[in-house]
Amino acid sequence: MSRPRNKVGESVLLRPVPPEAHQTYSADVVRTLDGYHQVSAIRSAVFLTEQNCPYEEEFDGNDLCATHLILRTNGRPVGTLRIRWFAEFAKLERIALLTSERGRPGLRVLLAAGFEIVSRKGYARMVGQIQARLWPVWSRTFKCRLIEGRAPFWFSGYEYREIEIPIPQHPQKLAFDEDPYRIIRPEGAWDEPGILESSVLPPTKGSKAA
Repeated sequence: MSRPRNKVGESVLLRPVPPEAHQTYSADVVRTLDGYHQVSAIRSAVFLTEQNCPYEEEFDGNDLCATHLILRTNGRPVGTLRIRWFAEFAKLERIALLTSERGRPGLRVLLAAGFEIVSRKGYARMVGQIQARLWPVWSRTFKCRLIEGRAPFWFSGYEYREIEIPIPQHPQKLAFDEDPYRIIRPEGAWDEPGILESSVLPPTKGSKAA
């Protein structure tokens, strides 16, 4: 079954997601320990094994204060990315795909889902730190620009550059005066009734406000 498209997030991409990709790929926010284990397994395969990144650099102390998305194809975890949140921008990090998925449309499904969440939360831009050698790849994948006046920097043996990603305004951007139930729903699932709504009970006779 195909899933609803992340239309705002997809508008950041330079090529649309093929309609058939939504029948085989899904990209979801990680909300369980098992989901995080899947994220860790993918990143370990890509960054620790393929790129020989030191463990303490890859798992840098920011994972438990970030939002993770995981890409699955027919239920199998094959990709991930991480988003961290700051006052004026969000930061796109740790994009990883298993080798079997590179060059396939799953990456666009994953990115569109991430951009959609960022837009829904009201952010107008993202920052990315990319390996300089991959600038041609990312510049052909989504709308972005190298940040002027920012010098390259290095870690784990790779040269990095900083990019800015403009994020369009979402027509359903979450607002300060949002419905209270909406903003206590799970991250990314703001349009689906949450568990706390099913526990709502009418006030008992004679009860007083706290």
